[in-house]
Amino acid sequence: MKNHKVSSIDDLLKKLTEKKKKLDGFRPLSFALVNNLEEWFKVELTYTSNAIEGNTLTRKETALVVEKGITVRGKTLQEHLEAINHAEAIDFIKELVSKKRKDLTKREVLDIHALILKKIDDDNAGRYRNIEVRISGSNIILPDPIKVPELMEVFFNWLHSKNMEHPAKIAADAHFKLVSVHPFSDGNGRTARLLLNLLLMQKGYPPALVRKEDRDLYIDSIEKAQLSEDFDDYYKVIYRAIDRSLDIYVDAVQGKTSTAVVQKRLIRIGDLAKETGATLNAIRHWTEKGLLEVAERTEAGYQLFDRSMIERVKEIKRLQQEERLSIKEIRNKLGK
Repeated sequence: MKNHKVSSIDDLLKKLTEKKKKLDGFRPLSFALVNNLEEWFKVELTYTSNAIEGNTLTRKETALVVEKGITVRGKTLQEHLEAINHAEAIDFIKELVSKKRKDLTKREVLDIHALILKKIDDDNAGRYRNIEVRISGSNIILPDPIKVPELMEVFFNWLHSKNMEHPAKIAADAHFKLVSVHPFSDGNGRTARLLLNLLLMQKGYPPALVRKEDRDLYIDSIEKAQLSEDFDDYYKVIYRAIDRSLDIYVDAVQGKTSTAVVQKRLIRIGDLAKETGATLNAIRHWTEKGLLEVAERTEAGYQLFDRSMIERVKEIKRLQQEERLSIKEIRNKLGK
């Protein structure tokens, strides 16, 4: 069973490598295309990263705050600042993309954090914590604040070391190590996700999108890895987030997606059924069994699926009809 798990993780990495090569085949990308994608990702990353931490701004409201500087009625000042700060932090890490991993400094990581907490908690912005902290609802015991500087030195030694592993694994490991040290009083998750994406972008990958919909799975996978050293679920969450972004880029350069309205990738269950010829009941069943992923839910509670699920449904149908596989066998085949 363990061998199968390792194989599925390796398969995900191979998939990322193949899609990255496909994307590289289209380089150099047009300035207009890159600019359009980067602007969309700035809003999407800001929305999702803040939503994971409890910010209630919707995607549309986040865009208004970040792109138009508009104040949203009924939302707190802190929620507005979190959106503005995260967008600025994305601009900042773009300035670091040309650097090599081994040249990233402690000051630059602290500056990322300082931007996240700017005008929210200036006393702690860009500084290691000097207090004990606990993660609400978690059994994880975080390091004593006295040990944080030493643990961060260990972290930077690792970050700067010669490491020949897959770029996605290095980025995922950096994110995990940082959140496990939990060096700051607040803003650890957002800072770690920005570092994850900086490391990916330095290697030519698009930033990973960890969706609001995946919040519980994402948090649970981190805790599972911290408690049991079983990283399979964690790597799957991160690698699929990278895979999702690669799909967006590849589709955009192939003209399959209008980058000005990337959000149109999300479709309702009825559209998914229409595109694939699957029944609504089948799609609901496969979703319930974890074969399909819900990208979002509307305010009315309707499920929205990413367009990548169209190919997933077609593959599930093929595996059922041609290979006569059971749900469990299909799940294993898909690496679920």
